[in-house]
Order: sequence, then C-alpha cells, then structure tokens
Amino acid sequence: MSALFTVILPVFLVMGYGYAVAWRGWMSPAAVDGVMRFAQNFAVPVLLFHSIAGMDLGANFNPLLLGAFYAAAFTSFLVGWAGARFGFGRTPEDAVAIGFVCLFSNSLLLGVPIMQRAYGEAALAGNFAIIALHSPVIYTFGITAMEFTRAHGKGLSVARVSGRALSGVLRTPLVIGILCGFAVNFATSAGLVLPEGFWSAVTMIRNAALPTALFGLGAVIWRYRPRGDMGVIAMCCACSLLLHPALTYAFGHFGGLDTTGLRSAVVTAAMPPGVNAYLFAQMYGNAQRVAASSVLIGTIASIVTAWLWLGLLP
Repeated sequence: MSALFTVILPVFLVMGYGYAVAWRGWMSPAAVDGVMRFAQNFAVPVLLFHSIAGMDLGANFNPLLLGAFYAAAFTSFLVGWAGARFGFGRTPEDAVAIGFVCLFSNSLLLGVPIMQRAYGEAALAGNFAIIALHSPVIYTFGITAMEFTRAHGKGLSVARVSGRALSGVLRTPLVIGILCGFAVNFATSAGLVLPEGFWSAVTMIRNAALPTALFGLGAVIWRYRPRGDMGVIAMCCACSLLLHPALTYAFGHFGGLDTTGLRSAVVTAAMPPGVNAYLFAQMYGNAQRVAASSVLIGTIASIVTAWLWLGLLP
C-alpha cells in the first residue's frame, strides 16, 4: 500500500494539478498547448539526449530486456488491431490507429517518474534503453502500417510509401533528441569532450522536462472526455494495462531476465496509452475519439494497475 502513496500518488498529483488548472480555466487551451509543445518538442528531447549521451550502450541495451518488452508490445498491437477490425467492425485505417493505442505505452512521462520513485535513479538505465527505441521503432511501425493500409489498391510503390513513413519519423523531435544522444555518445567514446557549461545547461532543461510534461499532460487530458465507443476503449485499456505488462513479465521471467531489467520492462509496459497515441490518430483522422478517451480512462485506471504491478514485481 505504501507504494501507492509514496511512488504513484505524487506523479498523479502533478497531473491532477494540471487537470484542475485546465478544468477551472486558469490557463487557456493555447497556453496549455504551449506547455506541452515545450515539454514534448524541447525539454523531453533534451532529457532523452542527456540520458542516451551518457549511457553505457553495451551494458544497458540488453537483448532480453528489449525482446521481452517489444514482443509483448507488438502482440498487444495485433490483439488491438484484430479486435477493432473483426470484433468491432472498424475500418482498416481505424484498426491501425486503435492498434497503435494498444502499442504506444506512456513509457517516458509516466514510466520514468514511477520507476524513479519506486527503485531510484540508478534503476532507470533499462527504461531509457527501451525509450531510446520506443519512438523510432513504434512510430516507424505505426506510420508504415497506416501508409500501406491507406495506399492499398492505389498502385503506390513500396519505395514511395516507405520513404513517406521514414520522413515522418525522422522529423519527430523525440527521435531527433535520441539520434543526437547516440551521436554524442559515440563521439565521446572516440575522445570528444564537451565543456561543463554545456552539460550544466542541458541538465537545467532536463530537470524541467518531467514535471512540465506531467502538468501539461494533466491539462491536456481534461479535453479528452469519453463520448461513446466504450467497448473499443475498454479493449484498448485492457491491452495497455494488463496484456502488455503480463506478456512482458512472462517473456522476461521465463527468458531469464535479471530483476532490474524485469522491473524496467514491466513498469514501462504497464503504463497507459500516451498522448502520442492520440496525436497519431489525429494525424491521420482515424479513431480520434477512441484514442483520446483511452488516454484519459487508461491514465486514471493506471493509478490502481501500476500499484498492483509494482506489488507483483520482485
């Protein structure tokens, strides 16, 4: 029970503060969008840059860790996609967007602060190893799946569709921050030394990333009130909060993943759909109501489910 109050509650109180501010109208929608734009396009990419630039890549990119998490994530996508397409009769494009909701867990804005409060700063290496691949891999997969789905029957070449998908991924600020982090990591290994003043500035922005993002996320979620489609939304929440972490735990446990890696993988997998799931649906104009409501309901439900998963972990 103590984990609920000492680990999970502070994270959701910051989100609740943002939610209350938006609910009371103390910040305009434009101001909230500005906060989220700063967090997602500038502060969080700097956080990722800082984490990856200083990471021991050989020690932390554990194939068992990444395999357990991503095998479970793509299984969750397939279940969500099949459920939407054949269980609920949604269009092929809607099915991809709904599958993406089941795939894209809020690994950074919720996973990192919960993991940090539960197990300490030193336990975050596995989380950042997952996050380093999270946006590039999942955005590439999601955009590619949607572009090929939309191009079906239109006679577009594979090269053209693939090029469009890759271009979309490489323009994503989170991916740019990750790639810059890898570049500096490799350069540092080759002898590059950046001045201390540079790292001090990076640290200042890095420290602003998570509280700003959590506050902004709470304010944005105020807009995403459920409006129907409850069966599909329940399926998305079940895939994100139950299926994905359960499969990750099974794959990691039976695959021989160490305790630290298992904690990082399961906590990351147990997070609800992130706002990026809604942004993906909005980008293509498919299943926006399902995505928005899944973000809201999944985030609220994760207060309990995250606590339960923390209780089950060694």
